[in-house]
Amino acid sequence: MNKFLSLSFFLSLVFIGQAQAQRKTISQRVDSVMKLMTLAEKVGQLNQYSGREVTGPASDRKNYLLNDIKNGMVGSMLNVKGVKDTREIQAIALQSRLKIPLLFSLDVIHGYKTVFPIPLAESASWDLEIIKQSAQVAAEESAASGIHWTFAPMVDIARDPRWGRVMEGAGEDTYLGAQIAKARVLGFQGEKLGEVDRIMACAKHFAAYGASMAGRDYNPVDLSKQQLHEIYLPPFKAAAAAGVATFMNSFNTLNGIPATGNAYLQRQILKGDWKYKGFVVSDWGSIKEMTPWGFAKNLSEAAQKAIVAGSDMDMESEAYKKDLENLVKTEKVDVKLVDEAVRRILQKKFELGLFDDPYRFSNEQREQKVMNDPKYQVITKAAAQKSIVLLKNTNQVLPLSKSLKNIALIGPLVKAKRDQAGSWVVYADTANIVSVYEGVKQKVANAQIGFAQGASITDTSTVDFSNAVKVAKNADAVVMVLGENWEMSGEAKSRTDIGLPGKQEALFNAVKATGKPVIVVLMAGRPLVFNDITAKADAIVYAWFLGDQGGNAIADVLFGDYNPSGKLPITFPRNVGQIPIFYNHYNTGRPVTKPTDIRYKSAYIDAPNDPAYAFGYGLSYTTFAYSDLKLSNANPQKNEIIKVSFTLSNTGKVAGEEVAQLYIQDTFASVVRPVKALKDFAKVKLNPGESKVITFEITPDKLAFYDEEKGWITESGEFKVMVGGASNDIKLKSSFELK
Repeated sequence: MNKFLSLSFFLSLVFIGQAQAQRKTISQRVDSVMKLMTLAEKVGQLNQYSGREVTGPASDRKNYLLNDIKNGMVGSMLNVKGVKDTREIQAIALQSRLKIPLLFSLDVIHGYKTVFPIPLAESASWDLEIIKQSAQVAAEESAASGIHWTFAPMVDIARDPRWGRVMEGAGEDTYLGAQIAKARVLGFQGEKLGEVDRIMACAKHFAAYGASMAGRDYNPVDLSKQQLHEIYLPPFKAAAAAGVATFMNSFNTLNGIPATGNAYLQRQILKGDWKYKGFVVSDWGSIKEMTPWGFAKNLSEAAQKAIVAGSDMDMESEAYKKDLENLVKTEKVDVKLVDEAVRRILQKKFELGLFDDPYRFSNEQREQKVMNDPKYQVITKAAAQKSIVLLKNTNQVLPLSKSLKNIALIGPLVKAKRDQAGSWVVYADTANIVSVYEGVKQKVANAQIGFAQGASITDTSTVDFSNAVKVAKNADAVVMVLGENWEMSGEAKSRTDIGLPGKQEALFNAVKATGKPVIVVLMAGRPLVFNDITAKADAIVYAWFLGDQGGNAIADVLFGDYNPSGKLPITFPRNVGQIPIFYNHYNTGRPVTKPTDIRYKSAYIDAPNDPAYAFGYGLSYTTFAYSDLKLSNANPQKNEIIKVSFTLSNTGKVAGEEVAQLYIQDTFASVVRPVKALKDFAKVKLNPGESKVITFEITPDKLAFYDEEKGWITESGEFKVMVGGASNDIKLKSSFELK
């Protein structure tokens, strides 16, 4: 027995020693590689090129890129995908002197082969598990095709729906955005880098890109430090805490300094205060763009300012390649900055296992198997269902009966497939995409389906109005599928008018005049303005761009096979004049307390102050009741956790999911606080008549705010607690006094 114990003890020491050695191994291996590298080879690791030309026909550009790869002058390639091409290009990199493998990267934003709802749509699910699953599927497919790294998630907080890239993020709220950022990072990467079915994630765009002036891409941002730290940075910090492998800086300036050359963001906050260990990649060409900004006189100065500020990898500017070696030799850049950047990049290559097997992510058998896995369509359908938001349902016109004899499908997006995929898709392949027409036809196979396009998204013709009206008159119910097309949102797709393009609203009015019940399904990558539809439609389903299974998911909601549970992650304005509009605004010194009394108040004189649809809003086919709010302590001490409990009941006739939301207001503080701020939420499924006690925790960090002189602080005083189903639908209220 003693011998057995001694042997066990000895083996445990061996295992502990091996574990400690393993922890040191990567750092030691990075150091050993660094000692072998010339300055030119170090600079090479900081360059990233697009590989579109590399896999294309012969050209001078292709020869130039291949030569750089062979000579070890490239650290990463983007836009090379598929096992065949990634293996081929990696083999060229392994002809270099030190045989350092390449990182292959790609914009896998909402799916690789399997297309999921756009990120803003998924955020409307408020379902962190399905969001994590969709990122995991994207990672599995990407990794199987040789990809190591995605430029996602975008965690920019966005309060301006004119901005086309609002479709890539989680909406307007900091707390929700931080939770979704964490879920997406864990979905892409797993708990630890190195698994062959996971890829590196990238938190972008650092920082405050969502606040760009006038909702335009590549525009300036001017923010107080208080707004920066409270609103725009927390999702990035959440991503960093979740272990995100990389950050991408943004195109905008922040208070006059381009983010790419912003040492306050990259050196002080990210790598200093947050102690971030991953690396930072520039956005496409953002280093050289510091010259037209007027921040750098030439490409050499841009390279100098970028590396000094903490930008580790240069995407497609060739600034580091052309000038960084000379900047070090002329002592304008300390070689330690280059070494630090190279070390961060090599660290990730070792963590991915690429030095042990450069081809471990390029397996043809795995690629073929993963790309045809039927379970992915089940997951994307669930994500699509959960992303749909029911905005209106007059007299419970929805769900429609499956026994209807004649259904009219009208609108330019009824048969749309490519539009269902939205912007940022890896493969523009519509083979797996289900249109609304196909989804409805399959759902009610015995019904007569009438179809009319009625109008186009891209022109103002009304020639097909009469046909649409005719089809509507012959129907028992009319479903109109309207919106914007996929090319109207995404990068460089800002719009001054976010109404329905073309004559779609006029088409709606013509069809509605038939007297038939009209259900409107809206597809878009952003909040739209549709006031006539809001006022007159019998039901409104906001369907965003839902990906492969969009048509089936929409049909499930229309006919009651899925009870909609989505809630808006962003406020919908009544018109563009209200923008930016968001729920957690300040009260002002002259708030509107009665809609009828706006004289000398903070109000518009030509339209209501409130939005068309508020943050957190969304209807269900059932009803929910909130009751019995309790606080664990009405007079807590500063570091105490306060538990907020209440009973949530399904008071309707069908099962459903409710997103219960917790808001807090700090009523008086040394810095003005918003009227309410989301601090927790729970998505709860209940059967008819079922009740559950829900408990939220108010931790000390949820009561803190940012003071520009003191940093994050918490002050004593009264805090209001609000619980409800939307930011404008508070069901329960209480308060506590923080000592």
